[in-house]
Amino acid sequence: MGVFDPLKGFGVTFSTMFKKVVTEEYPEVKKIPAPRFHGKHQLNRHPDGLEKCVGCELCAWACPADAIFVEGGTNTEEERYSPGERFGLDYQINYLRCIGCGLCIEACPTRSLTMTNEYETADDNRQNLIYTKEDLLAPLLPGMEQPPHPMRLGDDEQDYYVHGPDLARGAGIPEDETVETGHEEAGR
Repeated sequence: MGVFDPLKGFGVTFSTMFKKVVTEEYPEVKKIPAPRFHGKHQLNRHPDGLEKCVGCELCAWACPADAIFVEGGTNTEEERYSPGERFGLDYQINYLRCIGCGLCIEACPTRSLTMTNEYETADDNRQNLIYTKEDLLAPLLPGMEQPPHPMRLGDDEQDYYVHGPDLARGAGIPEDETVETGHEEAGR
């Protein structure tokens, strides 16, 4: 042990004592997360307001923390919540258990479930951290109608899931054009 070793240690202390302190003013000034940040979940809607969730429960099966509960319901012609035969009747995500891994997003076959940039999910009441379907559904945008209502973008679910975005814009898909899968779209 050298004679100057304690002085080297104090040198680090003294050099940081006179530097400006970095202060995060978090509650007043919110930090903007990265665009691909995994935050709070969101259940998306079709352009006419119908829900994209078909109640398949694949997100619940994929969740390693067992944080998602889904109970599917059956659509009728009088009460239609999604274009398919089924819809998510009861949908819950327990943020006390969620680890934010995104496996539920990858498992969703209809791209119904996505994650937003919202990162403030802390609460002092445990019951408030179990988000229900009403908490997770995307808000209705102008031109959307609150379900239940009949399908507006086509006669069957293929019109929604394959041609839905183009039908919503009022344009048709040419016959020779193929629809990209999720992997092909991600590769672009």
